[in-house]
Amino acid sequence: MTPPFTYQTESGEPAPTQLFEVDDSLGADQALARVRRGEALWYRGTFLNAKQLISAMSRRLVKPAVTTSALDAFRQERRARQLEHETLSKILVGLDRNYALQLAKGPDVRSACEHVWGAAKTDLTLTPLKTLLGMMGAEEWRKKGLSVPGLKGTLAPAFGVYTPTRAEYVELLTRVRDVEGKTVFDIGTGTGVLGFLLLQRGAAKVVATDVEPRAVECAKENAGRLRLGARFSVVERPLFPDGKADLVVCNPPWIPEAPKNRFDRAVFDPENAFLLAFLEGLAERLTPGGRGLLIISDLAELLGLREKGWLEARIAAAGLVISNRFTATPKHGKAKDKADPLHAARSKELTTLYELTSGR
Repeated sequence: MTPPFTYQTESGEPAPTQLFEVDDSLGADQALARVRRGEALWYRGTFLNAKQLISAMSRRLVKPAVTTSALDAFRQERRARQLEHETLSKILVGLDRNYALQLAKGPDVRSACEHVWGAAKTDLTLTPLKTLLGMMGAEEWRKKGLSVPGLKGTLAPAFGVYTPTRAEYVELLTRVRDVEGKTVFDIGTGTGVLGFLLLQRGAAKVVATDVEPRAVECAKENAGRLRLGARFSVVERPLFPDGKADLVVCNPPWIPEAPKNRFDRAVFDPENAFLLAFLEGLAERLTPGGRGLLIISDLAELLGLREKGWLEARIAAAGLVISNRFTATPKHGKAKDKADPLHAARSKELTTLYELTSGR
């Protein structure tokens, strides 16, 4: 009988009802057959073999077919990623009350687990190995620090928080002038990077918001790391903080589709709800002469998820005026990868910073 355990997952799935212990004798084909029957497999062998098992299972999954439509390619890629998640998340590993990994020759994962989950609630925690590997990678980045072009010092990313690995967003913000002494709102702050860049360029203070509790804690940690805590504050709430600001910066989710898990919320915005709420509420949050700084990719338009010109029409409908705009081409690897099913769209992607003022 399985002892009482805490089940930790990032996608909200309930604890498995069919749980079976397996070891290093389990092959990838057998594992796939069993998880497809609805079984969850608690791996009790060696750490290296567990990693090799999920890699072998991933290689056996059906890959997206070649299509001529960018939207079809996007949808197929999402379905393939969801299938991979659902399949590989059935391979579980156990941790004791001190988060010692119950696999032979396993690494020390205690700091990664405590940073994400806090103290263990029971003597046994079960979690998908794929989730644990992601946490371990995030913890290494957190310890090492992430360099961001234009930022003095390094960021400590956190598991489940959008990491600013795309340099074009940062590059665009450096082109904004008249920052000195300004009060800033940073909406959907994530790691806090956009607010930190503006503070280092002379902004007086930043009040940031995010709906993700991990992002709030991550931004606080980074503010201290960069010695900006006296001028940076962050609260857990959607959209705007109280009051008004001279600059309101936002890099919203840019794909108008439903998120499938908490990670997706940084990228996927169902029915453009977040973007529209930002635009519709911006004017009343600006001081006289204040500016909104909206940074967004046009990938949704290239995929056919938004019509060309839709965003400009929504900006005008919200009583806002585009006073300036800057664009940047993608620098991330997928834009140059011709084997990527979405290469045709990603190679044409532009990220734009819109400077918005109230037209009322």
